[in-house]
Amino acid sequence: MPTEEEIKKRMLQQRMQEQAAYAANAQGEAAQMKQAEDVLRTVMSQILEPKARDRLNNLKVVKPEVAMQLQMYLAQLYQAGQIPTKITDEQMVVILRKLTEKRETTIKRK
Repeated sequence: MPTEEEIKKRMLQQRMQEQAAYAANAQGEAAQMKQAEDVLRTVMSQILEPKARDRLNNLKVVKPEVAMQLQMYLAQLYQAGQIPTKITDEQMVVILRKLTEKRETTIKRK
């Protein structure tokens, strides 16, 4: 029968193994996130004019969730081959308006 000390050692070892596995998983996820961000950054540099890129960077500071939504949308358009030329600042404003406009839903009761 294991002693109390042996049980504590086993529990400690198990906790350490779990923490190591968690840390390794977190590092893997962080590496994937960094790689995805690098790919997005590369795509944005290819499809955006400098002023549009500046607007995107400013948007990242103010509203990071909207900036991410915009980047994902633009990346999808790029992958689908629907962006023939670089996107200007004016085009970026139009796209942002469409992405952020609120849709109203009206409910009619009978």
